[in-house]
Amino acid sequence: MSTTPESVDELGPVDYLVVEFPPGAQNFTGEMAGELAKLAEAGTVRILDLLILQKNEDGSVEAFEMDDLDEVEEVVALEAHIAEILAEEDVELLAAAMVPGTVAGVIVWENSWAAPFASAARRAGGQLVATGRIPIQAIVASLEAELASEEGH
Repeated sequence: MSTTPESVDELGPVDYLVVEFPPGAQNFTGEMAGELAKLAEAGTVRILDLLILQKNEDGSVEAFEMDDLDEVEEVVALEAHIAEILAEEDVELLAAAMVPGTVAGVIVWENSWAAPFASAARRAGGQLVATGRIPIQAIVASLEAELASEEGH
């Protein structure tokens, strides 16, 4: 991905995720690829990197770019836009979190929907000083606790 100072100023926040699939629970139907393609086509996200990691029982890791695999049709259209920004060291760090015998999908994306706000914040002199993500389990637990306390009153 070639970037100029102007294009860097126009980028939205960039996130990544690793989704692990344990042995026996690897039900790859193409549904995930279809949903990812919809997000990219809608301009919600821009996929920067996408790969599959397989961690063998001995702990060794194999990484596959999308062009190494029998691609799902929806992902083929994304390939032209993928920058492949993850380095070998990044893959090793991500794979360290995996359990032997599992397969994981790794996605790096730009939050295109947030790019105009991020650009405006930078032009105003703002800098990102913290970011985070609240796990859905924490939100569910909080909602359940609130409901329980309401029922107790």
